[in-house]
Amino acid sequence: MTTQQGLRARKKQQTREQISHRATELFLERGFDKVTIADVAAAADVAKMTVTNYFPRKEDLALDLGEVFAEQLAAVVRGRAPGESALAALRGAYLAAVAAQDPVIGFSGAPFAKMITDSPALTARLREFHEDREAALARALAEATGAAPDDITPRVAAAQLAGVHRVLFDEILRRTLDGESGDEIATTLGVYTRIAFGALEPGLGDYAVR
Repeated sequence: MTTQQGLRARKKQQTREQISHRATELFLERGFDKVTIADVAAAADVAKMTVTNYFPRKEDLALDLGEVFAEQLAAVVRGRAPGESALAALRGAYLAAVAAQDPVIGFSGAPFAKMITDSPALTARLREFHEDREAALARALAEATGAAPDDITPRVAAAQLAGVHRVLFDEILRRTLDGESGDEIATTLGVYTRIAFGALEPGLGDYAVR
């Protein structure tokens, strides 16, 4: 990449972050459904078309980590260590994310959590991200195991593994709305993570070992 290309890429990233930041401020202040794309463009000092070029769907302005979220589990499986199963890799990565109180797994704070749950559009978009994440995980598991196209096993395993992540995400969201602090939630989720993944150990403990 040339210096000029690098500068352009950084500029685009800065513009994207500026738009997302201003949009989040407006959504938290007024509520997601009461803010328009025009409002976001004015706040970010860009054209309306610029906003839609970076974020084709309004929901993605609020859930701007959606792509990271959707690919997160697949990336963990692809990066698992030699001798490590998919379940072990995902459990380890999730425990690390809990310890870091990572926003991608749900540690978003009460105002953001309320913004999501108060908006049917955001709730629906989040559901789509969960579904996309499960599908991406199924593809990664199929690649990891060399499964045939008609082998249902990767999809069954992905449904179970992604399902555990979804239950834990919802638990973080619920506890956040109930007023628990990040530290309190992290302590509880550390226990819940071991219980949830432990329930899958009999069936998936030796699956997709690298």
